[in-house]
Amino acid sequence: MTFLGVFRNLVIGVVLASPVYADPLPSWNNREAKASIISFVERVTDPSSEDYVPPKARIAAFDNDGTLWAEQPMYFQLIYALDRLKEKAEADPEMLTSPALRAGAQGDTRGVLASGEEGLLEIFAVSHAGVTVDEFQRDVMAWLASARHPQTGLPYDEMLYQPMLELLRYLRDEGFATWIVSGGGIHFIRAFAADAYQIPPHQVVGSRASVSYREDTQQLIKEPGIEFIDDKAGKPVAIDLHIGAKPIFIAGNSDGDFQMLDYGDSGNGPFFGLIVHHTDGEREFAYDREGPVGTLRRGLDEGPQRGWVIVDMAEDWRRIWPASKP
Repeated sequence: MTFLGVFRNLVIGVVLASPVYADPLPSWNNREAKASIISFVERVTDPSSEDYVPPKARIAAFDNDGTLWAEQPMYFQLIYALDRLKEKAEADPEMLTSPALRAGAQGDTRGVLASGEEGLLEIFAVSHAGVTVDEFQRDVMAWLASARHPQTGLPYDEMLYQPMLELLRYLRDEGFATWIVSGGGIHFIRAFAADAYQIPPHQVVGSRASVSYREDTQQLIKEPGIEFIDDKAGKPVAIDLHIGAKPIFIAGNSDGDFQMLDYGDSGNGPFFGLIVHHTDGEREFAYDREGPVGTLRRGLDEGPQRGWVIVDMAEDWRRIWPASKP
C-alpha cells in the first residue's frame, strides 16, 4: 500500500471513530476495503468532484449466492429443488428418468454435483415446473420459513451477510439504485429479495425458466424448459436487457461474476469492482480456487491488477450474520 493509501485509511479511521460521525458500515473493520468503498462513494456523490456521477447513473449490481448470502455446501435454491424433487418422486417414482434425478431424490449430493450443469438444470426444471409463478413464490417463502441449514442450523434467509446488507443500505442512502444480477432463478430470488435486501422484484435479474400465460386462468405457469442462464458472459447481456446501463458499482464472489465486473469496468467513468473472498472457515466457509460451488481463480489473479477490491471476509468483516455478535 502506498503512503497516500495508508494516510487516507488513517484519516478515515479517525473520522469513523468520531462520536459525531455515523459509521455507514459498522460491521466492516477499518481496513483498506472499507476505506476504498467510502472514498469511492464520496467521490461519485460530491458535485465538486471530477468523478461526480448524477443520481440517475448511480447503479450498483450485486451477485446473490456467495455475495449477499451463503452458498455452501451448495446453492440454497438447489437445496430447495432437491427437497421438492424428493416430494414429487415419492408421489410419482416414474419421473426419475435420469441419474441426476435419481441422485437428487435419494439425497446424494455428491452425485448431484457430479452430474454437472446439465444435471442441475434437469433437477431445477422438474422440481420447479407445473405450478403458477405465484404458487412457486409462496412455496419458496414457506420453505424458507421452515428449512434449516445442515451445518449452521440457521434458517437460510438468516444466512445473509450483515456487512453486505449495510453496503446495500449505504449505497441507497447515497442515491444508488441497487440491483441483483444472479445466476439463481429470477422467481426464486424475487420471492424474498424485498424482505431480505429491500430490493424490489423489478430490480432482480436472474436465470429464467420457460413461462407461459394461461388466458383461461389469467395465470403465468412455470414450464420445464430453461430460457436463459444468467451466469458468466450471460450477466452483461442480462444487465443490458434489464437495466439498460452499465453499473458503476459491481460486487461478486466467483468467476461466474468475472464478465459482469469486466463489463462494468469497460466504461470511461469511475467504477468500483468488489469481490468477496471466502477466507473465514470458522465463522463461515473457506474456499476459492477449487470446488463445485463459488470457484474463484480468475478474479483472484486478475482482479487486483484491474483495481478491483478483494474483500477478505476473515479480516475485513467484524461480523458475518445479522444475528451474530462482533
